[in-house]
Formats: sequence, C-alpha cells, structure tokens
Amino acid sequence: MIKLRAAIASLLTVTGIALAQDANVIELKPSTNPATPLAYEKTEFTAKAGAKVKLVISNNGGAVPQPHNVVLCKPGTAEKVMGAAMAMLTDPAGMAKAYVPETPDVIAFTKFAQPSQTESVEVTLPAEVGDYPFFCTFPGHSAIMKGVLKVTN
Repeated sequence: MIKLRAAIASLLTVTGIALAQDANVIELKPSTNPATPLAYEKTEFTAKAGAKVKLVISNNGGAVPQPHNVVLCKPGTAEKVMGAAMAMLTDPAGMAKAYVPETPDVIAFTKFAQPSQTESVEVTLPAEVGDYPFFCTFPGHSAIMKGVLKVTN
C-alpha cells in the first residue's frame, strides 16, 4: 500500500497535482476571544523554503460569525496588497473575487470561508527565506486579522 501511494504521488507530482497528505498543513482559525474577534487565533507559522504547504481557514467558533480568508503575500508587500484589496470595495465583483487584487505580490489565497465552513489552497513556497505576511481581505479585517509565515532554510 505504501509503495502504491508513493507511485501515485510521484505520478501526480509530475503532472503538477499534489496530494494533501504531502503538504504541511497550516490551519488558521478566527479568534474565539471576544476582545479580539477579528484576529486569527495563531499569527505566526514557520515552514521550509520550497516546501509544499496547505493553507486552511477553518471558520468555526469565531467570536463574530463573518466570512474570512487567507491571503499570502511576498515580503514587504502587505500594506500595498491590503490597500489594493480595500480599493476593490467599489468593484461590483469584489466579493466574488474575495477582495483579492490581481497582483504578482499575492502568492496564494483561499476563497472566503463562510461561518462553519473551511476553505484551503495548496502552494509551494518560494525558495527565498523571509517573513511572508498573510491576512484576511474581508473589508476592515486586514488591520487586525494578520500574521506572518516565516520561511526558513
């Protein structure tokens, strides 16, 4: 069974498809603390450069039931991407786009997870070490609902 799984994983990797079990899972949840309802419970994670990770937003049990997502950006671009996300408020399709701007500064993002739902995305992290910011782009959330993924060697 292990050899079969490895063979399938190898075949899928060659075609650009990865099995979720092959990725490091980074699970984010909204805060259950009423004093910080628009924050993630955990705001710092570490992963290896070039590693495959699965970003998961589990929107269960938050203090305020609202949609949430996760947007991972290049180092030093958080403010620029947050500003572009807020500018999308005038876009009639902004909500459908999860208020995620089309920019090369965005590495990966999830769709909005509605209350009691989960969304995820798999991504291979860049080879460059650094602090990669992540945040929620639902209007007004990014000021508090943010964190950093420390990519190391």
